[in-house]
Amino acid sequence: MSQRVAVVTGASSGIGAATARALAADGWHVVLGARRVDRLEALATEIGGEAFHLDVTDPASVTAFAQGLSRCDLLVNNAGGALGTTSVAEADDAEWLQMFEMNVMGTLRMTRELLPAIRSSGDGIVVNVGSIAAREPYRGGAGYNAAKHAVAAMTRVLRIELGGEPVRVSQVDPGMVETEFSIVRFGGDEARAASLYEGMDALTAEDIAETVRWIASLPARVNIDTMLVMPRDQVSAQSIHRRA
Repeated sequence: MSQRVAVVTGASSGIGAATARALAADGWHVVLGARRVDRLEALATEIGGEAFHLDVTDPASVTAFAQGLSRCDLLVNNAGGALGTTSVAEADDAEWLQMFEMNVMGTLRMTRELLPAIRSSGDGIVVNVGSIAAREPYRGGAGYNAAKHAVAAMTRVLRIELGGEPVRVSQVDPGMVETEFSIVRFGGDEARAASLYEGMDALTAEDIAETVRWIASLPARVNIDTMLVMPRDQVSAQSIHRRA
């Protein structure tokens, strides 16, 4: 295939789905990975891409996904998420382990498996979708803060390890984005999730997708190491302007 290939994880909804659409519109052949294959297949049909089942918390699933690819020029590690809001004192081991599996180990597995193809592309790109939680710990986000700080450290060390090679490594850290993220975090409580965005203009999935698309469109000499993207109404993790 002569067309450049982008792999997007967590592509069944939210930022992942929006990123797939943005990259396809920019000329990439997009390979979609997520657990909800029905959604993936509909999106793949829409954008002319490919859809494959992928569970980044399952090493065998990641290996099978990678073996099905003949090329990868861009990897967008978007799969991840938060669970609960418990403090360190009340932390649930299972929640923390699941968050590390989704965010940290999932990113590690995908990067490790696809790095040979990314290196051989001649201008490979790895974009990790992080969070403001990777920069600024906040009350109610202990486990997620820890996981996203780990992703940030992994992104940085990968950049160091690949210095001098034809691979760019970037991390995009979104602030408040209104997607299914908070619904999952709150165990399906849609009202509680919606209350987070009341009185303010949150980012959309398309806003972050455009950021990823822009990073991938830049000349090979340009590496955007990190970007923090917040709504105008948000000035820090928990400092938010809300209108009456």
